[in-house]
Amino acid sequence: MPELPEVETVRRGLQPVMEGAKILVAEARRPDLRFPFQPDFVARLKGQVVTGLGRRAKYLMADLASGDVLLMHLGMSGSFRVIKPDNEAAPGEFHHPKGKDSTHDHVLFRMSSGADIVFNDPRRFGYMKVIARNALEDEPLLRGLGPEPLGNEFDAAMLARSCEGKTTSLKAALLDQRVVAGLGNIYVCEALHRSHLSPRRIAATLSTRKGEPTDHAKRLVGAIHTVLNDAIKAGGSSLRDHRQTSGELGYFQHSFKVYDREGEKCTTPACGGIVKRFTQNGRSTFWCSKCQK
Repeated sequence: MPELPEVETVRRGLQPVMEGAKILVAEARRPDLRFPFQPDFVARLKGQVVTGLGRRAKYLMADLASGDVLLMHLGMSGSFRVIKPDNEAAPGEFHHPKGKDSTHDHVLFRMSSGADIVFNDPRRFGYMKVIARNALEDEPLLRGLGPEPLGNEFDAAMLARSCEGKTTSLKAALLDQRVVAGLGNIYVCEALHRSHLSPRRIAATLSTRKGEPTDHAKRLVGAIHTVLNDAIKAGGSSLRDHRQTSGELGYFQHSFKVYDREGEKCTTPACGGIVKRFTQNGRSTFWCSKCQK
């Protein structure tokens, strides 16, 4: 499933052709994706100008001139491609095989910018919903989300407060969207390795008895910032179905320190450990038991 860097990469690819443009045509080519489309889904989009394109956690959010917001989630295999009138993808050649199978092209937006935006989703775990901007706080899909890990408010003190008294593992806490929004399995594994913290460590150890952040919390927040920013710069990771809107692969998978590197030597200088894998909360965890404590 695409994580925050992949979703941010998609947002940046869509922004030049969506933001400031009018939706001339909106098509929902089936009655549902993961959830049924609203009866007025198309009607609320057609003719609307996209005044801004943002991201909240793993959601894309297109602000409309009407005061509505188009909420979009990629699910497990969803992807957007941008096609110009000459049928070439922009801003690069699109070459994702699944994206060329029109049977999985479920939503189309024809924009006044001259581009067609197609949402392709073979597994149909993605979803879209139109929500009034003034009702976003009450939206079940967004309610309870924690701070953005790249936002100004997310720091060691906030993370320590969120983890204070938690007896769950540190990895489980970071995957809890109420603690921090948008982190997923890949980048949690990477951030824990870069901060030399064990995924089995108790989350409460990020906070002192007085509720202040420990050095562990400070290291971890720094690692989260670094790994996410590096991944965004690299265009995300091309695991499974992820592609950029141009169709090009993300390249951050070439920078993984531990994820999917079971049996390989740890990349931490002078460590000498071996990357191991174990199942944690139903997901694969990759770590080095020698340098992550």
